[in-house]
Parts: sequence; structure tokens; C-alpha cells
Amino acid sequence: MLTEAIELIKKSKRPVIIVGHGARYSMPSIIKMAEMMNSPVITTFKGKGLIPDNHPLGCGVLGRSGTPIAFWFMNESDLLIVFGASFSNHTGITPKKPIIQVDFDPMALSKFHKIDIALWGEIEVTCSLLQKELAGKTDTVDQIPEVASRWKIWREEKESRLKDDQGKGISSIAVFDAMNRITPENAVITVDVGNNTYSFGRYFECKNQSVLMSGYLGSIGFALPAAMGAWAAVKNTRPVWSVSGDGGLGQYLAEITTLVKYKMPIKHILINNSELGKISKEQRAAELDVWQTPLHNPNFADFANNCGALGIRVEKIEDLEAAMQQIKNHDGPALLEVICDVSLI
Repeated sequence: MLTEAIELIKKSKRPVIIVGHGARYSMPSIIKMAEMMNSPVITTFKGKGLIPDNHPLGCGVLGRSGTPIAFWFMNESDLLIVFGASFSNHTGITPKKPIIQVDFDPMALSKFHKIDIALWGEIEVTCSLLQKELAGKTDTVDQIPEVASRWKIWREEKESRLKDDQGKGISSIAVFDAMNRITPENAVITVDVGNNTYSFGRYFECKNQSVLMSGYLGSIGFALPAAMGAWAAVKNTRPVWSVSGDGGLGQYLAEITTLVKYKMPIKHILINNSELGKISKEQRAAELDVWQTPLHNPNFADFANNCGALGIRVEKIEDLEAAMQQIKNHDGPALLEVICDVSLI
């Protein structure tokens, strides 16, 4: 099968590499292979950040939480080389393209639909074997200029969306636009479940940050406890940030006292739209009445201050960046509560 995969890659003009969470320990080898073939690299949502978005071949996330850049290159490809991805419905890897799938877990191979070539093996070893046999033998299109062009189009679209204002709060787009500039490049970022997370996948551009999420389990409330676990692992060697909606944080709100007690300098970004917005969206999509999704919230910033952390509440976009910089600079746990428009995601 390895020989068949090599021959298929040799025939390819526009190969695209897709990496999932299962490839997280093999990225230097995969990126080297991508650079050898000038092949765009797309990640699953759970693999977000495995290649920096500012890498010349990085194309962001594929799927419901993804970028149009990733969709474009998947659709324009003539071969998909998939490392360590589960082929979840959320990601939406098309079965209409020739696919080489590489995975250490034999149960993951051809799990949801037929794969043209399935390679069972340790990902880095398999990738190295492919590189060895392909060096100097591929004839692929240089897609790097096209990647830059697609990023330019997407960033112009994001800039346009920043202007959206319905008078009902700040857009989540603006929140992640600010995070792109302020979040430390070496941060560990934990994300929750809901529209806030979809927006994070779509609008936040990873550099060298590590992203932790609950996968596709719908584990609302994951972000803050996960950030505590991340802090326990890295202590103060890396900054730890977390992102959630009001529905998620409300389930673990008392843990802010834990942050204060153990001096965990976690920075939490809270998108507060007083609603379980993703559930409302799903109800509308199913042509149902929106039912029991509004939330009655406290002032989360005041609550954080009462716990002994720093809490800041922002209601105007012009105050957002300075407030985010303030929580970044704070020596201790801090929460930034941003009053957002539930429809601007």
C-alpha cells in the first residue's frame, strides 16, 4: 500500500494535506513534507494550531468552524493526504476526492466512507518513509502564492464583518480580532462549546498557541476547568487563556475562587450574549420555536472582582482592546466579560 500511495502522490498536481489531533506529535515531519510538495495544510477543528496560520502553507480549519480558505483548497485539490483525523461530520472531509489516509489506529481507517489508500502505521514514521521515496520525484503546482491570495480575500471579509453593528452588543468577530493582536504567541488556549467556539475556530489566527478543546462531545463548561488543568501542567512557563460563552462559564462559575486561592493567572474571555445561542440556532434550523434558551446572568465581572480576581466588563467595541490588554497585564487571574450580539458570530 505504501508503494501505491507513493505512485498516487507522484501523479498529483495539487495535493492537499489534512491533519487532525492524532497528528499532533508528528507536525515537524508533516510540515517538511508539505514544504517539499508546496502542498497546503488544512487542520480539523480539534487540530487547530498544529500549523501556524501565518505559515506560507497554513490554511486554517476545515468544517463547520472553519475558514473558506480550507474549503477552497480541499475543493480545488486532486488528492487529499490525511494524517490523524477522525473524519467527523463536523470536519466534512469530502469523499469525492482521491484520499490517502494515514493513522496509527486501524479502526480509524475507512471508518465512515471508502478511502482509496489506507496506511496503517505510526504517523511520523510513515510520513518519513513517504518523504524519502518522494524527494525530487514530485511534479506539483506551487500553491504558496494562491494560499497568500486566499488569506488576503478572507482577511478583507473579516474586516468587513467587523463593521456589523445592530446595536445589540459587540460581535464575537471583534473579540477574536482583538485576541489575534493581544494573546501571547506561546499561550495555551482552552475553548468551550457553542457559537463562541465556532467563532474562535473561524476568526482566531493561531501562531504558536496550543489549543485544547473537548472535541465534538458538546461538553459545555469545558474551558475554565481545562484551563486549570493546563495551568497545573505548565505552571507559569506559559500563559493560559480560556474562552467561553455565558452558558458554559455559568456552570463552573465558582471555580474563579479556585483560581484566586491557588494564584492561577488564567485569563478568561467571556462572550456574554445572555443566551444559549447555538441551541437557538439549531432550533431555528429545524424550523422549531426558539424555546428556553435565554439566560438570566449575573454581572460576571463583578462576580470575579468579589472573588478576588480582576473582572472587567466591556459593552462598547472601542473599549475592547484596552480592556483585553489590561487583563493580559494583570498579575493574577482575570476575566473579561464582553457583552455581545448573539447573531454576530
